[in-house]
Amino acid sequence: MVSKASDSPRMRFVWATFLWQIVIIVLYGKCAEYGPALDPTRSAGVVDNIDKYPMFQDVHVMIFVGFGFLMTFLKKYGYSAVSFNFIISALTVQWAILVSGFWHNAWHNTLDKLIQLDIVSLIKADFAAAAVMISFGAIIGKVSPLQMFVIMIFEVIVLALNESIGVYEFYAVDMGGSMFVHTFGAYFGLAVSWAMTRPAKGAANAARNSSDRNSDMFAMIGTLFLWMFWPSFNGALAPPTQQHRVVINTVLALSASCVAAFFTDAFMRKKRGKFDMVSIQNATLAGGVAVGSSSDLVIGPWGALTIGIAAGVLSVVGYTRIQPYLQRTIGLDDTCGVHNLHGMPGVLGGIAGAISAATSPATKYGQSIAEVFPARGAEDDPAYPDGQGWDAHDQAMNQLYALLTTLAIAIGSGLLVGWGVSKFGKFDEDLWYDDKHMWTHEDFEEEEATAEEGQAMRRNPERVTQNTSI
Repeated sequence: MVSKASDSPRMRFVWATFLWQIVIIVLYGKCAEYGPALDPTRSAGVVDNIDKYPMFQDVHVMIFVGFGFLMTFLKKYGYSAVSFNFIISALTVQWAILVSGFWHNAWHNTLDKLIQLDIVSLIKADFAAAAVMISFGAIIGKVSPLQMFVIMIFEVIVLALNESIGVYEFYAVDMGGSMFVHTFGAYFGLAVSWAMTRPAKGAANAARNSSDRNSDMFAMIGTLFLWMFWPSFNGALAPPTQQHRVVINTVLALSASCVAAFFTDAFMRKKRGKFDMVSIQNATLAGGVAVGSSSDLVIGPWGALTIGIAAGVLSVVGYTRIQPYLQRTIGLDDTCGVHNLHGMPGVLGGIAGAISAATSPATKYGQSIAEVFPARGAEDDPAYPDGQGWDAHDQAMNQLYALLTTLAIAIGSGLLVGWGVSKFGKFDEDLWYDDKHMWTHEDFEEEEATAEEGQAMRRNPERVTQNTSI
């Protein structure tokens, strides 16, 4: 006879991840191998990208420490925020390497070849984990771990497909992932949230969906880690000739968004001159999101600062005005405010990238134009559109097409995945935003005992009174 515990949602998540890990091992055994750079018998001409490891490790810290602690703002959900970020990201990294490799081979008609692994594969997998964690932010506390696991599987497939379309069909440049990571992750997560949940009802749920001084301090740890390492996120895949420019542009944009977040928040709040931690934890990072698409371009120091200020202001306006409006009018519940940190700044970044591309004559980049915009340096190359190099206008328009396609695919697939997952059971609202249903701790046990005692008193007050008087 099967025990009651083995049939619980908690055990279903355990069994699902256990079986999935076995499937992943089999897939890696059949479909993947070390890339040429990892072959001990390789020829001297093979490029070894291990010099990218320091930036990869920075991105790794962002995913597992930065995003993890940023989500601990919920006062009763700290264990789950950090730990579910941990396991879902670990699962995403493994799955994303395979899915990204599959789409790459499919686009190049090389499905008969094994997927090649190297340090670049790991960086791209971390980018996929970032997108999934952004989506998680929109629904954190409102979905079970099993639901998030299923959402991750489908999101990674569509995420990699969308990036392939943007890169191989539109030849779009998105070095820091403003479009393919932040915009996609945000609007996919928002669509899932709208399809699966509505704002919590009842005073108890509303109380749990809030922060306290301790949880906000932990969330600020995540903010500072993300803020410090964001230049590595934007520049991890950049060629050496562009990496220095990416770092400078990103630092300037982040600094500007930090300043803009503080002064805008002071103006927008009811108590003018006072700050709210939700803006300081998030809007201060918006510059890193918005400068991503143009971080490797010659936008000038003033351009990076301008993008950062615009992103910081837009993000605060999102938290103070747009998010409450969307919740009130269409019932869109965005737990972590990913629309304000990743969604709108991501769209801003995509537009900024298109403007930067439109104002980039070949003379600005000299002989390196093909490294920055591959399709613009592809004259007489049949691998690119019409066998001819594009001009600045062509590149700019295709940047916009990639952005619009990303929005359409993210929202459409998010609605479909959210609707599908909701059909296999809802996560009880009484369990939202609370660690005690998934974790063991003496404090949680005391809370449950107190709750059970209160229920017993309501059912039979005379019996409880008699027992306590003995």
